[in-house]
Amino acid sequence: MSDTIFAPATAAGRAAVAVVRVSGPKTAMAVGALAGDVPAARQASLRRLFGGDGQEIDTALVLWFEGPASYTGEDAAEFHVHGGPAVVEALIAALTALGLRLAEPGEFTRRAFENGKLDLAQAEGVADLVQAETEAQHRQALAQLGGRLSQVQARWRAALTEALAMFEAAVDFPDEEVPADVAARARPVLEALAEELEAAAADVSRGERVREGYRIALLGAPNAGKSTLLNAVAGRDAAIVTATPGTTRDVIEVPMVLAGYKLLLADTAGLRESDSEIEAEGVRRARAWADGADLRLWVVDGSQPEIIEVPRELQPGDLCVVTKRDLPENEAGWRAMEDAQERGLGVASVTAKSPNDMGWLKELLSERVIEALSGAEPPAATQARHRELLTEAAARLRQALAEADRLELAAEDVRLAARALDRITGRIDPEAVLGRIFATFCIGK
Repeated sequence: MSDTIFAPATAAGRAAVAVVRVSGPKTAMAVGALAGDVPAARQASLRRLFGGDGQEIDTALVLWFEGPASYTGEDAAEFHVHGGPAVVEALIAALTALGLRLAEPGEFTRRAFENGKLDLAQAEGVADLVQAETEAQHRQALAQLGGRLSQVQARWRAALTEALAMFEAAVDFPDEEVPADVAARARPVLEALAEELEAAAADVSRGERVREGYRIALLGAPNAGKSTLLNAVAGRDAAIVTATPGTTRDVIEVPMVLAGYKLLLADTAGLRESDSEIEAEGVRRARAWADGADLRLWVVDGSQPEIIEVPRELQPGDLCVVTKRDLPENEAGWRAMEDAQERGLGVASVTAKSPNDMGWLKELLSERVIEALSGAEPPAATQARHRELLTEAAARLRQALAEADRLELAAEDVRLAARALDRITGRIDPEAVLGRIFATFCIGK
């Protein structure tokens, strides 16, 4: 980390203020060259900035952070300039002329991690916080940045250390005055910890859905009213609505926010057999999306006389939505409600023309989302990487319990479980894993 890096920390384009960050050993030199001197640490100072050619760049607020008391742990600075593109470009050109280089995505946070200012789980919380769009995402990211997972991981590792000490005492000092049941005392500790790790791994999916969005699929026959319902719930014309069956050929995903949570509402192709290769592919994609959805809405035109086939993708707890309530109900509506009740589905009868009906449906969907994603507190682990490591650690502990009569093997499994937990916070981690994680960050963070 001998290079000194810089990057705009604010979005590109015109703005009232733009911030350019600098970090590394040449930061003091760069600040002095541009601003005339280095201001007092952690105090905003008004300075006129000049490039190497003597041309004035701007009048700016300059902040100096002497390492290690900075975000990255290195000498760092921020230039708060007027947000015109020409000003920012002139400042970037001046920094480049001084021998500094543009930072890679996530390089500031990676330096913070490598200098011990953050652990890896907290660094992932930084990325989630930058990308947060909803209240729930914001709350979850703050918890992770605040060290929730790190604190839980530390408790897990302390329990493993205690169990490992018991095993090693029995193995290394068999002739000393060590209680005969010392290894057996580790068993309840390992059993409780394995259960806790398995529960945490299972809870990762809740964190992923909070971050990526709760997925709701609209399923049904052609012209059942799926696109009309999508537009009404979304409050805009996201899907084309015509009287021609098969208008929707591909999955149309509409991101929304309900009850502070992000969700993806998907309109799909009408489910029917078709000789058209394009329509058949649309039906295949519809079924695939529905299979991976968190909730499926079976949309049925209640005014139709034909009996509608029940989609095979439906699961207990899904919802049957009978549309066109403003028209006389016919055989399709009656039979759909009966089939829904037999299969353990919820039932709703609505018309997209009624704001009250749509408001009620959105409240119903909000309840489903809250029930699925809320909890007493945000999940500790929220990434697929966390799930893999928690699952690995739990499996190692189960193996250790199975090897209770061979203490050397059990102790080695406990060590491997501890190594898996250490990789969650980055105490040990391959370089390739670090590169993949920080590559997802934006430049300047």
